[in-house]
Parts: sequence; structure tokens; C-alpha cells
Amino acid sequence: MNNDKYVFSQLTSILDRNHFNYLVKKYEGDKYVKHFTCWNQMLALMFGQLSNRESLRDLIVALEAHRSKCYYLGMGEHVTRSNLAKANENRPCRIFEDFAYRMIDEARRKRCMDIFKLDGNVYAFDSTTIDLCLSVFEWAKFRTTKGGVKVHTMYDVEAQVPTFVHITPAAVHDMKAMDVIPYEPGSFYIFDRDYNDFKRLYRINMLGSFFVIRSKGNFKYKIVKWKRRLPKDVLSDAEIELTGYYPSKYYPERMRLIRYWDEEQGREFMFLTNAIGLKVLLVAELYKNRWQIELLFKWLKQHLKIKKFWGTSENVVKTQIYDAIITYCLVAVVQHNKRLERSTYEILQILSISLTNKTPLKDLFNKTDYHDVKERIDNSVLLLF
Repeated sequence: MNNDKYVFSQLTSILDRNHFNYLVKKYEGDKYVKHFTCWNQMLALMFGQLSNRESLRDLIVALEAHRSKCYYLGMGEHVTRSNLAKANENRPCRIFEDFAYRMIDEARRKRCMDIFKLDGNVYAFDSTTIDLCLSVFEWAKFRTTKGGVKVHTMYDVEAQVPTFVHITPAAVHDMKAMDVIPYEPGSFYIFDRDYNDFKRLYRINMLGSFFVIRSKGNFKYKIVKWKRRLPKDVLSDAEIELTGYYPSKYYPERMRLIRYWDEEQGREFMFLTNAIGLKVLLVAELYKNRWQIELLFKWLKQHLKIKKFWGTSENVVKTQIYDAIITYCLVAVVQHNKRLERSTYEILQILSISLTNKTPLKDLFNKTDYHDVKERIDNSVLLLF
């Protein structure tokens, strides 16, 4: 019964261990391993994420304080600093990457909502840069004296979970990540203006997908057709053809140019889209929801450990980032399963101080009163539906 299980064990029981074992076998993660397995490694890293440990030493000190419970928490009896450091260094990060996608699929399946009433899914795509010390992370050279990695992320706006994560050195331009996006026919992809590449946008169009992108103002075009009766705050809505030599070659078909006035910000936005039949205000609403991915990046950096790493190699960095994605999706699944009306911040804080308690999860959230939490829900904190 749950009364005999620690809160951390109740959480990890949601994970699909059979699929994880399949991935470990596929990538030979436990080859020549006798005690501290990949499963033990992942749970130790998740414990560090949930309990907000600052460093590898800090994590080991916390686990040493609960040494008698480590076996029952699923981490085994051989969690030491050297064992965990070697595992992070040598075991393939692909195990955690593939398992992160497994958790993403589960979270999306449970949290799927049809908010915009469109036939396809709605995705926002952007990247965030994580700064690294170049003298320590020599493989992540960004500038002359600065290192870093970019986490290119595709975010399901309706399910509110990341669906695709691609990690590169920070020197890689954002537009190059568009080449590895797994596009779905009929889905909508929202981009900021850093992704204005007509050749790549035309590829999206040819795949039967739709894009909404904030346009730059320095491209040449001619208006082919425009609408006269426009809703409030819509300055213009026209079908255009590109006239520049290379742009017209890269994107030979018509697209739609929309100029929209945002009263809240007091500024004008220009959008390009190939969704000719979409309502103009819905195009503006889709782009406005792109901001959710920025809130996701902020939430992950503030409340999970993806800025301070428990190792220096590329494999360690990727392993820790994917483990953070697994942890985020696990919290999202718990929020859905228990039908909690709390914010993800509150859920994470409650879990962080209760990992070694034996309270059933449902009672844990029902009995805890967090009205005095300093960081409350506001416009800058990511909320999950």
C-alpha cells in the first residue's frame, strides 16, 4: 500500500521501467555493471532535481543523510559520489533522451486539450542559451571567452509540455535547428523572427504544415490580394508574393502578411503565415501564445537544475538536461492524475520537502496549506492547465 511507500517511490512508480530497461539494453548502459545500474542513476538524478540540490557533492550529502532509505527509494545501496560521477560521465545520454520522449508522449496523451479548435496540433519553437564557463566546459565554445549550450525546444501549446528537445553548442544558429524538427502534416508551428528563412519555411509548406512567424521588415514583396473589412486592431491582411531574387526562388508561392496592433504593448506586429483561410485574429492569438515557451524556459531554469551541472563533459550536461525534462513531465503527469488545482511551483515545493515521507500523494496535497509561500502565481510563473 502507499502508506508503506515513500513519496519519492510513489512518484517513480509512475515511470515505465520496462521501457527504460529496453533502452538500457539497446544502448548497453549496464554492460559490466554489477551494482549501481542506470535505473539507480536516473532516480538519484531525479532526487537531486526534486530536492533542488546545487551540486553533486550536495546531492550525495543529502542521500547520505537518508542512507538507510536509499534501497527503498529505488537507488540501491551503492550511491556514492564516485559511482554517480562515473555513471554520468560514461553511460550514454541517449538512454535518458529516449526515455524523456517516452515521458513526453505520456504527458501529452493525458493532458491533450483542443483549445484553438484546429485540426492539427499547435507548437511553439524557440531556443534558450545556458551559459557555461569556457575554462571548465572546453567543448562548449561560444565566444572567445565564453561557453554555452543551446536547448532548442518545440513546445505543445495546448498540452503545455515540451515535445522535442535538441541540444547543441551555443554557437549553432537558431535557424539550423529547423532542419531537425519532426514536422507533422496539418500542424501549426509558431516562430519568432529569428527563424525568418524562406527556404526552410517553404519546406514546412510543402510538407502540408502551417507556420506563423513574426516577420522582419526588410524583405521585398508585392501585394496580390487584400481584405477590406478588418476586425479591430488589424491594420492590414493581404496575400503577397516575394519579389527579391533569392526569396522568390526559395518561396515561389503566395503567403499571407498581417499587420496587427497590440493595444497591451502599444506596438505593431507583422506576421507571415501560409494559413490562407485562418481567421486573422486567430493568427494573432497563436503568436501571442508563443510566449508560453519563454515561461517554460524561465520555469525550468528557476526551479530545476539545468544551469549548474554535476559534471563537466558534454554527456553529463545532456544527461542532466534530459533528466530535468523527465522530472518536469513526471510532475505534469502527477498534476493531471491527481487533478490538482495548484501551480507546478507549489507542487514541486511540496514534493521537495516530502520525498522521504510515507504520506499518500493524494493526502499530501490535500493536507498541505501553501498560502504563505513567498513565490506566488503571477504572470511570470508558468501555469499548467
